[in-house]
Amino acid sequence: MAIHVNTTHFTEKPDCTGRLEKERRVYDLLDQLHIAYEGVDHDTADTIEDCAAVEDELGVKICKNLFLRNRQKTTFFLLLMPGDKKFLTKDLSAQLGISRLSFAEPEFMEQYLDITPGSVSVLGLMNDKDWDVSLLIDEDLLKDEYIGCHPCINSSTLKIRMNDIMNKFLKHTGHRPTLVRL
Repeated sequence: MAIHVNTTHFTEKPDCTGRLEKERRVYDLLDQLHIAYEGVDHDTADTIEDCAAVEDELGVKICKNLFLRNRQKTTFFLLLMPGDKKFLTKDLSAQLGISRLSFAEPEFMEQYLDITPGSVSVLGLMNDKDWDVSLLIDEDLLKDEYIGCHPCINSSTLKIRMNDIMNKFLKHTGHRPTLVRL
């Protein structure tokens, strides 16, 4: 079932009446860092499949974001990868030298990134002040000029230059990505 996507785009902080504080903080930080964005509001998009209509509206591929952990629940990873790529846990585990990776539980998403399932995004790293989450980026994602991601809530999506994420946003948060090949 296709989700409804608002055809009105915004390129500056939208009216934040009724928006969550964590979403408002994303727009404030992007403005502070002089990062241009184009966004749309839409029905809740919980899966990459839900985002097909958003991709069409914004003209950008939506990034698949996976929040992972080791077996002991002591090491956490945010994996960014092309939305159309299949994720195989064993391939990534082998690259990282970790015996078994699992999807992290919602409480860890909220604790470290202030996000909930379906809203995972690179922009959540702004809330990881102690660098508890390691960022992993599939190298194929870097071939795209833009990245499509949620502003910490899955009822809006932003189109942002990959270069701005890598050189402005991540520089600000202090997260250094590890490139992986999936």
